[in-house]
Amino acid sequence: MVPVLLVLLLAVILFGFGFAVKVLWWLALIVFVIWLLGFLVRGTSATGGRGRWYRW
Repeated sequence: MVPVLLVLLLAVILFGFGFAVKVLWWLALIVFVIWLLGFLVRGTSATGGRGRWYRW
């Protein structure tokens, strides 16, 4: 009984890890697309040059 529970626990942990990694990949892809779009839609500054779209 204990080995079966250990195998099931290992399967749940590995499934959770795989799901978390997949979610993180999608999140990274979304952030990357937003970052790229920021360069395309940034406005011009008062001096006529291209301004930064972020506030760092």
